[in-house]
Amino acid sequence: MKVVTERVKRYRDKLRERGLRPVQIWVADTRRPGFELECRRQSALLKSDAHEKEVLEFLERAADREGWEA
Repeated sequence: MKVVTERVKRYRDKLRERGLRPVQIWVADTRRPGFELECRRQSALLKSDAHEKEVLEFLERAADREGWEA
């Protein structure tokens, strides 16, 4: 196991030398019971939101998709 640990350390050290740093990101667990129901609940709340259409249109205009494949 020591070999793997050393290899990972060297890899991370090289990344740090390139100016990168590790970041931990927590995201919603889509497998959790009730996740789908909560998504539907929140979506339903937005359906009647007066600003929802405006926000979606802004995001569409602001999106930079140049060079992305569809």
